[in-house]
Amino acid sequence: MNINKFQSMLEEKGIPLSSQQMDQFERYYELLVEWNEKMNLTAITEKEEVYLKHFYDSISAAFYVDFSQVTTLCDVGAGAGFPSIPLKICFPHLHISIVDSLNKRITFLNHLSNELGLEHTSFYHDRAESFGKNKDHREKYDMVTARAVARMSVLSELCLPLVKKGGFFVAMKASNVNEELSNAKKAISTLGGQTDKMYSFVLPEEESERNIVKIDKVKETPNKYPRKPGTPNKLPLE
Repeated sequence: MNINKFQSMLEEKGIPLSSQQMDQFERYYELLVEWNEKMNLTAITEKEEVYLKHFYDSISAAFYVDFSQVTTLCDVGAGAGFPSIPLKICFPHLHISIVDSLNKRITFLNHLSNELGLEHTSFYHDRAESFGKNKDHREKYDMVTARAVARMSVLSELCLPLVKKGGFFVAMKASNVNEELSNAKKAISTLGGQTDKMYSFVLPEEESERNIVKIDKVKETPNKYPRKPGTPNKLPLE
């Protein structure tokens, strides 16, 4: 996806980007490639692929979620900043928190945020399970998101404890999400969630399936969740 197509396709979706925002995406790409030579941030480095599979794909959540109604967003396991940094560039009013277990990535994200001049961004080196127990963050966010981090039953335990009651969790998944959702019903309910909607679409050009799963937080998460680091992955609530 070339830069012009990226801009025009987002405009068609009601997300117009200024020249400053386009410059931020361009600088993001440059830093991603530069830092990727020093640490493993992404296997995708070809420019048009980054714009399609990282930038456009990250922003696709906004095709189905009204971000004018979201102020605080937490991104679990964001890696090189996906999806939250592209969303922050598009919607500067967002207050973004990213939690990632690898400190090298946090160093990159701090540098990236400074270079792009992003305000109201916070980066935390922590395991999601520990972060979800932290009273400063537990049930504090309007929206929590994760992109291709783990299967739904595991993701729900990592993310739902951070969502405030009345907020929601958005999981960005590739194909075969129906089976994952079916297996995660118990986990979602136990953790205070209720599946709202699932939106499916095809990523342009490459024609691969994408799914956006929105789960509403309808009641508080019981105090025993999330369980200690590593447990959700080994023993999912299924």
